[in-house]
Amino acid sequence: MGNDHDDAGTRDEQPLPEDVVDQAEQLTRWAREAVDDKEIAAYREEREKLLAEHEYRARIREEENDVLVLYPDEWLEDGVVQLSVVENLDRGIERPLEGPGDGDQWDTIENHNREIAERVKAEHGEVHGANAHALADFASNHYAKRIEQVTGNELQEFAKEYFPRNAWPSDDQQAVLDASLEYVFECVNTEPPTWRSESA
Repeated sequence: MGNDHDDAGTRDEQPLPEDVVDQAEQLTRWAREAVDDKEIAAYREEREKLLAEHEYRARIREEENDVLVLYPDEWLEDGVVQLSVVENLDRGIERPLEGPGDGDQWDTIENHNREIAERVKAEHGEVHGANAHALADFASNHYAKRIEQVTGNELQEFAKEYFPRNAWPSDDQQAVLDASLEYVFECVNTEPPTWRSESA
């Protein structure tokens, strides 16, 4: 039992996964670059939802160069971070926002995902290609990820929420979505992540 307690404590002390930090930073950059108030709010809400899953929050420190600061919920008391009572400052994470940013990295991801979608289109036709491009939109713009890095939960989010609401799919597209996703992952020689389809 003691070991279980120690293991749990160790897990509690671990900082955020690197991919979560990367996503939070990208969402922050998009919010800073956006002009439309609704778009800005959407990026911030998505970041808040992402971090809340790990019991973290975000703020921007504007001293000198702007810095994104991610910190555990438990550091807050009456809405104020109380560093004086924090035992492990390593759980806080900082990412500078000034400078060139990740524009080049995002372009690389976007181009990669588009190439995959075009391969699906060339090999399997327009309908499957349209679905592949919808997934490319989702992976690039919502998670700044290569398609083959999308998790099962993210793929389910795409299929159940993003695809019907944002892709405006035709009946033909909806009917073959599962097959389209299989073709996408075949193109990158990767096993698709586990997710629950409508037919499951």
